[in-house]
Parts: sequence; C-alpha cells; structure tokens
Amino acid sequence: MVIVVAERRGEGAFKKVMGGLSKPIVIYLVNKIFMFFLVYILALLVVFLLPRYIPANPFAMLLMRIISQYIWTPELIPEVYRNVLSYFAIDKPVYEQFLIFLKGALVGDFGVSISMFPRKVIDVIMMALPWTIALMVPSTIVSWIIGNIIGAYAGYKRGSTTEKVVVGYSFVVSYIPQYWLAMLLLFAFAFGVRLFPPFGGVSAGVVPSLSLEFIVDYLWHYTLPFLSIVVISVARWMGSMRFIVSGELGSDYIAFSDSLGVKDSTVFKYAFRNSLLPQVTGLALSLGAAIAGQALVEAVFSYPGLGYFLQQAIGSIDYPLIQGIFVIMIATTYLANFLVDFIYMLIDPRIRVGG
Repeated sequence: MVIVVAERRGEGAFKKVMGGLSKPIVIYLVNKIFMFFLVYILALLVVFLLPRYIPANPFAMLLMRIISQYIWTPELIPEVYRNVLSYFAIDKPVYEQFLIFLKGALVGDFGVSISMFPRKVIDVIMMALPWTIALMVPSTIVSWIIGNIIGAYAGYKRGSTTEKVVVGYSFVVSYIPQYWLAMLLLFAFAFGVRLFPPFGGVSAGVVPSLSLEFIVDYLWHYTLPFLSIVVISVARWMGSMRFIVSGELGSDYIAFSDSLGVKDSTVFKYAFRNSLLPQVTGLALSLGAAIAGQALVEAVFSYPGLGYFLQQAIGSIDYPLIQGIFVIMIATTYLANFLVDFIYMLIDPRIRVGG
C-alpha cells in the first residue's frame, strides 16, 4: 500500500514538473536529446570502424602469450585460442559486432582487453579515471581562475603595459600544443636539471593512500603534467577574458557609472561579473573536453590516466580498450555540451517563451 501511494505521489510530482514546462521547452529538450543520441551513435560508429582499418593483427600478441603458456601442451593451443577469441565475437559479421559494441557502450560493458586479457576494459578505465580526474579538474579550474582574473584586469586597463604583456603572452602561448610544452618540461626539468621524475604517477613501492609519503610523492610526479596544462590554458583564458571585458567597457552602464563618479574598483567588479557568463560556459565545455585534451600530456609523462592507457592500447591495437576509452571521452564532451545548452535554456527567456 505504501509503495502504491509513493508511486502515485512520484507520478503526480513528475506530471506537475512537466506541466510547469512550456511547450517550446519540451520540444527543445526532445530535439536536443534526440540529436545528442544521434551524434553519439554516429561517433560510436566511427570509433568502432577506425581501429579495424589499422593494417595489423591485434590477436598476434595474444596468440604468442597463449603459446608461451601452453608450450608443454601444444595440442591444447588451437582450442584455447578459439575459446579466447570467442570473447571478442570476431567470428560474427561486422554489423553484429557493432550492435554488440553499441549495446555494451550504452550499459558500460566494453568487453575484455586484448593486451591485458582477461582483464575487463571497464576495470582498466575505472583504474585510470581517478588519475585523469585528479589532473583534469584542478588544472582546468586553477587555469580558469588565474586566466580570468588577469585577463579581466588587462581588458579593463586598456593600453596599459599589463594589457600589452597579456596580449603578447596569450597570443604566443595559447597556440602551443600542450604535449609539446610537456616534452620541453620533461627534457628540461626531468632529464636536464633532474628536479622532477620523468614518468609515472608515484614512485615504485609507494602505495596510494592518504599518508603524507604518498601525497608528497604524488605531487612530485604531478607538478610537470599540471604545469603543462595550466601554463597554456591560462593563456587561452586570459585572451578570451581580456577581449570580453574590453567589449564590456563600451556598455551604457559603464559610461553611466563613470558619469556618476563610481569608484574604479566597483566599475571593474561590475564589468568582471557581467563578462563571466561566457567563461562559465567555456569552463563547462573545457571540463568535458579536458579528458581528451590532456591525453597526450599523460602519454608524454606516462601518467597512469586514460591518455596513457589509450597510447598503450593504440600501440597494441587493443580494439576494446581503444573503443572504451574513446566512448568515455565522447560521452563527457557531449554531456558537457548538453548541460550547457540546458542551462542556457533555463536562463534565456526567449527559449522559455518560444521566441
């Protein structure tokens, strides 16, 4: 009886929420969700097909491992090899393989890794994902904060030395690939002056925990990958924020505030706040795309995130692992775009009233 009442209350609440949405909003949401899944499936099709065009046999290494394990019983090798291949459904038509992959991608089951057989792909991803998030989130947020503050000040002080320095820095540095800066830092500070370790997330023998030993050792390995992302991201945020604030200074409320003699610091705060909305949108999109963007940085430093395992998977033509990691990257990027569109829909009255 309690369950039935709860279900009815839940249905009533859902209808109440949906009833509060205007018809244009519902149509907008349905269209967005439909396009999201359509583009997502098309992206999955590309991810599925591309590795299969690589002219190599991904199962050769797997066969070598089986032969080495059954060297004293060679008569079992063909049967074992056939059983192993059954995990990958390569005896089925390509379209059927894609349907299996598509079903797995929607429920988070990406099959078994070829290079790490019999380990599941999802286990590899879950092992690497915390390392990627630990690098992605702080580097993105720190660069966003620093870049916006400096860029806003430079945009407000038009014609000043600060603006000239910011323009020069953002123009030069923002076009440098992150992986290229990562290699420079690696050669300079890991192999040159030897201040930081050249690879890995922690030193050998250090167990991940909340101990001081692990935290210090992790930050020691973390510094160069972090700087590789932040130095370039700061330049990009500075450039965009300077441009937005410079345009904001031509607004009527800025001229009206100046005519009233409002303090310079107060006018700057208003200009800064009104320029933040596009940057908040950019932050959401950056967080969604950062996993893919920092993959090469992780590969350069052998940092044990998704980028490192993607490099290993490509090197060994590990179809399932390549597909699984790309699915995560694509899903986070599209989800960030969808959430930004949804937030804009709630903010923009023109969408709410169907304008």
